[in-house]
Amino acid sequence: MGVARYLIFLLAFSAFAANVKLYLKDGDFHLVREYKVDADRVRYYSVERGDWEELPVNLVDLKRTEDETKARQAKIEEEAKLITAEDKAERERANEVLKVPAGPGVHLVVGDGVHTIEHAESEVHTSKGRTILQVLSPIPMVSGKGTVEVRGLHSVNKVTNERPEFYIQLSTEERFGIIRLKPEKDYRIVERLVFVPITKETVEEQQQVEIFRLQMDEGLYKIWPTKPLEPGEYAVVEYTEGKVNIQVWDFAYDPKAKQALDSPPTPAKH
Repeated sequence: MGVARYLIFLLAFSAFAANVKLYLKDGDFHLVREYKVDADRVRYYSVERGDWEELPVNLVDLKRTEDETKARQAKIEEEAKLITAEDKAERERANEVLKVPAGPGVHLVVGDGVHTIEHAESEVHTSKGRTILQVLSPIPMVSGKGTVEVRGLHSVNKVTNERPEFYIQLSTEERFGIIRLKPEKDYRIVERLVFVPITKETVEEQQQVEIFRLQMDEGLYKIWPTKPLEPGEYAVVEYTEGKVNIQVWDFAYDPKAKQALDSPPTPAKH
């Protein structure tokens, strides 16, 4: 896109350099490649006739000619600046994409690099017990309610930034986002489920966090909270609504954490 726009700019600049309207006081104009004032005459190179010609200076509207020429030049220069800025942004985005490991997954932004978050194993808890959640294998339909859970009260993936940034590379086109987890007993609830056997529907209830989404490449997004997080347990998730195939990458926002993924390592004691 940047290259194409730059080529358009070059063509526009060439057209500008080769086509100047030399206005006459009667409102007409000559299309000229260049012109110069020589005493009481104006010499110009006619684009139409391909030769040098002259006019009395008192017949030429030099002010209008100069004002329009300057305005056109200023517009082209402004467009050149915008194209340069866009090209710079595209290069920066391309460089940013290169630092994200290939393949599906979630990566925390840490300075100029990334830290890959391990996928958390989740379980479906219903009245019939607990079952490891398999993304490609739908859970048996039962009446009542259930929960999707991850083990442990606290994530080992701690961050101290109240608005952490993540890259998420999708395996297929799915819904994704950041949700808050609810610690309970020795596990954290990812989402609550309501099973409706008659319609064979499953209602999934999540505590979603409002986020910004920026597409970096095909299937690759950068996401971050729109507002500062409150201390607690969270997860980046990918899922198909109503299918209970949620994938979880858990983390905890702990502003007081000494060992956090996004903070400098503690210097070794000698």
